[in-house]
Amino acid sequence: MDIEFFIASRILKGKGKRKKISRPTIRIAIAGVAIGLAVMIMTVAIVRGFQLSIRDKVEGFNTDIQINNLDYNNSFEPSPIIVDKPLMTMIGKLSGVKHIQVYATKEGIIKTKTENEGVLLKGVGSDFDWSFIKKNLVKGDVFYPHDTIPSGDIVISKSIAYALDVDIDSTLRVFFVTKARDADAMGHAGYEQRVKSFRVKGIYHTGLEEFDKQIVFVDIGKIQNLNFWSSSQVGGYEVKCNDFNDADKLEDAINGVVGEKLSAQNIKKINRAMFSWLELQNTNAAIIIILMMIVSAIAMISALIVLILENTNMIGLLKALGSTNSSIQKVFLLNGAYLIFSGLLIGNIIGLSLCLLQQHFGLIKLAQETYYVSQVPIYLHWRYVAYLNLGAFASCMIMLILPSFIISKISPVKTLRYS
Repeated sequence: MDIEFFIASRILKGKGKRKKISRPTIRIAIAGVAIGLAVMIMTVAIVRGFQLSIRDKVEGFNTDIQINNLDYNNSFEPSPIIVDKPLMTMIGKLSGVKHIQVYATKEGIIKTKTENEGVLLKGVGSDFDWSFIKKNLVKGDVFYPHDTIPSGDIVISKSIAYALDVDIDSTLRVFFVTKARDADAMGHAGYEQRVKSFRVKGIYHTGLEEFDKQIVFVDIGKIQNLNFWSSSQVGGYEVKCNDFNDADKLEDAINGVVGEKLSAQNIKKINRAMFSWLELQNTNAAIIIILMMIVSAIAMISALIVLILENTNMIGLLKALGSTNSSIQKVFLLNGAYLIFSGLLIGNIIGLSLCLLQQHFGLIKLAQETYYVSQVPIYLHWRYVAYLNLGAFASCMIMLILPSFIISKISPVKTLRYS
């Protein structure tokens, strides 16, 4: 057996009055490491869960990449493009593309007998992926657009339904201002007011009020009729990626395919403010992790110094018997490693248990209107947990190297004389 390992184990198992000094300090150090790791695990799980929850909702409304006319400048009503089936097939075959669909948008005002509400109508076709809206439906159902006669159904949010005091099967009158059919022929930018009636088919609620209060879903044929477009004209294409992290790479690939008249933009550029805010959460998490690592390291340094001072006579004896400073340092660093490992084990149990309880039972609730989610979201991944464990262990061990040099200052003559 390695002599340093043997001595280190005897120190930790040692009994007697002298151990009464170090025992509370050791327990505090283990508790410091355990609490620090538990807080770090929960911080990463909550921040990552929050980021993914909000991202999934934004992604559900807009998909990962939008392809529009080159003169598109983030307007709610982009210039139309002609549906190019071969191009859509080509994009759909690109590596990393999950789905491609057409869409169009138009601003309008919903009027009832007593209330008005400004909305953005998103026109969808038969190729639209309803999975996100279906997951968030609270009443009714979605509609399925027809290729010939546009559906007169509409899917609205719970916020809009409440504001207008309407329910499933209610009739909504939506007013629009659109460019007159003969405006270009007459040589002026004439506009006219138009009105359409819709039947409420479904009501959804995502909690992302910025979008819930604004977006309603209708048949794309209605948008085409309002804008005097042909059935082959749409506002643009939406592309869903297999992996959100590939959006930047796919944006470049799609721009290389669509030609000079079209332009692709990923969701992070379209909703720059939202994603910048989500990225800012990483900074907050990093600050918490650094603080917890410092607290854990300080607790371990205190425990190691106490162990060294408590075993001064033993250190002097070992030096007298020929042990080197590095050999004795190794003894106490092994002690420190054992204490750190004990703290990490307890911290993992506490942190993962609390995260799993919240993930499965949603014990901590939140005001969805403020935080966009109804409960504290949790996302656990073994990679994050492993990195936190390795980081905490490494940082604590590195911080223990400096106080271990106290051993080199201990004189065997003095310690043995006063023992």
